[in-house]
Amino acid sequence: MSIVVTGATGHLGRHVVEQLLEKVPADQITAVVRDAEKASGFAARGVKIAVADYNQPETFDGVIAAGDRVLLISGNEFDKGRVGQHKVVLDAAKAAGAALLAYTSAPGALTAALADDHKGTEAAILESGVPYSLLRNGWYNENYTEQLAVALEHGVTQAAGEGRVASAARADYAAAAVAVLTGEGHENTTYELSGDTNWGFAEYAAEVAKQSGKDVAYNAVPVEVYTGILTGVGLPEGLAAILAGVDVSIERGELAGTPGDLSRLTGRPTTPIAESIAAALKG
Repeated sequence: MSIVVTGATGHLGRHVVEQLLEKVPADQITAVVRDAEKASGFAARGVKIAVADYNQPETFDGVIAAGDRVLLISGNEFDKGRVGQHKVVLDAAKAAGAALLAYTSAPGALTAALADDHKGTEAAILESGVPYSLLRNGWYNENYTEQLAVALEHGVTQAAGEGRVASAARADYAAAAVAVLTGEGHENTTYELSGDTNWGFAEYAAEVAKQSGKDVAYNAVPVEVYTGILTGVGLPEGLAAILAGVDVSIERGELAGTPGDLSRLTGRPTTPIAESIAAALKG
């Protein structure tokens, strides 16, 4: 039995593989990547490397075996038909007789366009009959703390009004995935994963100001203005619209839920945004 992780050299995938290495022998882990060189560090530690691409179904032949547990990390190519990409892995898992397919989805309450591909993938998984676990990941702390340089120079600009976000660190979501992949009784489950507490952008700006010693304000702008800012820094119009749409969902409270599934799965509290801010400022 192997644990197969797709997107294993991505931001989330790396956390998952690192945490799996703490729990299972390296030769029980298969890291699926598009570039073997990026996985050379894992290979040196005994992790099996499979080179495969969501856009080339034949590359998944033989990657998944009967009884394997698979983590399908959602793709980030928004313009290439992500549901079809995900079905490549789903079909391979079904054909092989995988014991479990865990999928990193989006919160069930999210109505933004970002959620459409996730809903389509979930529907395909349910229709397939493959034992599944839907990991409905909320927002990552790093979605904001990785942009701290911009916030320190220009302030925190969002189109989310007074909306709140129950975010957690990528490592927290990775730990939940590892718990599902290495534990028992997770077949045909759905987990709404989010931080233990939620926060607003005015609070976020104040925390950045407190920790950095600089003046950082929250600039709440209309969604049209925010979309223009994103395209102005080079984002494609389609992606800018998707990200701005998430802010609309935040203002509606769709990413504010704190059901506690994440901390229950991991057995520990989630990482507060203040802790991630501190780590980003040090880094």
